[in-house]
Amino acid sequence: MKQAIVALAVLCATLVGCHAPGRIDERARLTLGRIISDGEFEVEQFGGVRWSEGGESFTRAEDSDGDLGGQEIVRYDCATGARTVIVPAAQLVPADESEPLHVANHAFSKDGGQILIFTNTERVWRYETRGDYWVLDLATGELKQLGGDAEAATLMFAEFSPDGRRVAYVRQNNLYVEDFETGDITQLTTDGSETVINGTFDWVYEEEFGLRRGFRWSPDGQRIAYWQIDTEGVGKFHLVNYTDELYPQVKTFAYPKVGETNPACRVGVVSAQGGETRWLALPGDQRDNYVAWMDWAENPTEIVLQRLNRLQNTNQVMLGDADTGEVRVIFTDQDSAWVDVVGDLHWIRDGQAFTWISERDGWRHVYVVSRDGQKVRCVTPGNYDVVDFVSVDDERGHLYFTACPEDPIESYLYRAPLDGGAVAERLSPAEQVGTHGYRKQSNSPWAIHTFSSFGTPPVTELVKLPEHNVVRTLADNMALREKLALTARGPAELFRIDIGSGVELDGWCIKPPNFNPRKRYPLLFHVYGEPAGRTVRNAWGGRYYLWHLMLAQQGYLVMSVDNRGTTAPRGREWRKCIYRQVGILASADQAAATRAICERWPYVDRERIGIWGWSGGGSMSLNAIFRYPKLYHTAMAIAFVCNQRYYDTIYQERYMGLPDDNPEGYEYGSPITYAHQLEGNLLLIYGTGDDNCHYQNAEVLVNKLVAENKRFTIMPYPNRTHNLDEGPNTSRHLYELMTWFLNENLPPGPRSR
Repeated sequence: MKQAIVALAVLCATLVGCHAPGRIDERARLTLGRIISDGEFEVEQFGGVRWSEGGESFTRAEDSDGDLGGQEIVRYDCATGARTVIVPAAQLVPADESEPLHVANHAFSKDGGQILIFTNTERVWRYETRGDYWVLDLATGELKQLGGDAEAATLMFAEFSPDGRRVAYVRQNNLYVEDFETGDITQLTTDGSETVINGTFDWVYEEEFGLRRGFRWSPDGQRIAYWQIDTEGVGKFHLVNYTDELYPQVKTFAYPKVGETNPACRVGVVSAQGGETRWLALPGDQRDNYVAWMDWAENPTEIVLQRLNRLQNTNQVMLGDADTGEVRVIFTDQDSAWVDVVGDLHWIRDGQAFTWISERDGWRHVYVVSRDGQKVRCVTPGNYDVVDFVSVDDERGHLYFTACPEDPIESYLYRAPLDGGAVAERLSPAEQVGTHGYRKQSNSPWAIHTFSSFGTPPVTELVKLPEHNVVRTLADNMALREKLALTARGPAELFRIDIGSGVELDGWCIKPPNFNPRKRYPLLFHVYGEPAGRTVRNAWGGRYYLWHLMLAQQGYLVMSVDNRGTTAPRGREWRKCIYRQVGILASADQAAATRAICERWPYVDRERIGIWGWSGGGSMSLNAIFRYPKLYHTAMAIAFVCNQRYYDTIYQERYMGLPDDNPEGYEYGSPITYAHQLEGNLLLIYGTGDDNCHYQNAEVLVNKLVAENKRFTIMPYPNRTHNLDEGPNTSRHLYELMTWFLNENLPPGPRSR
């Protein structure tokens, strides 16, 4: 990390040398118009990649230069770089239409003869998962829409069968299979309703387990295994839309709050030709256990699933018999705090073993587990955490993963033998200090590699492994780099701060371009602090970084520190020491870090310290200014949870336990408990249409602050969701508001000591 600090300091010093103190010209000055409205600093992405079978090529949808406009689907050969248009825009024009379909997503049948096109999308919860699907036959050029006489934009998660002749999809909470050659549609389930959900998920399963497509084709294409969620009895939440119609419109959905009734969940198997569903005989209460992952177990007769108890401290891997419904437990992972769902369970050795990720030895490692669960071997041993499971090369006996043994704010690619017989080998270049990410197909040497560092935009390239040879650059972000080179930037630093008792926290700091260490500057912290993420990484920071840089140009010090309990790869104890005390230990760590920073750097103005955050960071900002009113003078809290009892079961109970068993933790971890101590300046920001953290939190906190006769500022954004990005000019307005609030209540610029 020291190398990164030195390199960054040199870079910033070079850039700042072009600008005399106090004389930042217009090209060097950042504004919200440039950052948000004009899109001058947008990052060039290389997304939408679909690997071919074997990983020797990939496809993506790109803008067409033809007269029709629209998009075309192109294939890139990894070895030669040859770009081939396999679907021109003209082939994506439906009959009786004049414009090509917009390609939101695409997928190929296994033999590559047909392409499935997802278009006309609509958002369900956070993602665009409902829309229209079309199948294009590459040989004949025939383009057919799926769904028969279904209403527009009502199909979800369409997927080819293994034989490539049929497509399964969800419509209005029921499962269907369509033969796209004949147009015959078979309805597999008929009980789908507002409360019974087949083949997809309710709000809480999607949000907290990341589950969306809730069905799986069997390897032989004869059957489909699927989840069924029943939300009957789950508490309903209502969102009121006052602005789109003359009278208010109410959106109602099931949302299980902490300690309340959960949806029931079960898994069934049905013939792809239709018929009765065979339900797996899962033991125990369907509402107090979660089926958090499911797939076929490398054969057409068994299903593998992961089942968590309600406390989420036990994860049972089960095999279910698709013919009889019988289920047996083959492996169990447990923790005194919580266990994570393993989304990277991959079968190897012809189905005789699978990969598993666990913290059972105190670090997050990859294990190989035999099919009967009797043999468990760690293949990434050492005192470090695996950050991401990249891929497995079963043919050559290797595992690819990212980790950061030297510095937890960075990430590099490693390769380890699946037999665990040798030390993992680092493949990422030694000279590229920062964060590396990889997209790679199993059993293929090709990978799409993205590298960035703090203050430096990403570069995406195609590499060949294990040598990590760069074959070609896919997105260099040179235009963005050139703009940043003209931007006034002061010194930046990646650091560790000692908060006592042997605890050191990682952080970063951005200083003003004309920084003078003999003066005192206002300090603004950006915080998250919850166990679902982190803010301190040696990586490009996107819009947050640019806004923070703009604030630094105005005369602010901007910092971020990751407390214990965040997802930083610093071992199990680091992450799980906050169990049953979310909001308590974390805010104490943040306060201790703030005090230590004031002692370490005398150029911090102790009378001008602010903090801001979004979602969990909004809750942390409230905890900071309420619990430590003499330390923090200004706070901005966005889309926060003020009372942990108001959030959902799966997330909050995972980290806090059940409220009846931990009433003190829920009370003392909730910011509203300390609202009576507010002394400084507080800005509350919320979308009234937030289906994740509900506007209820804002109104309840407002009532408390009013009762305590506390002054504050609040900005509700009508019908905006948790992202607060809907509607014209919303993002610009949001950041203008926060900038104004800081300028008014935490005045920028240096003062004499």
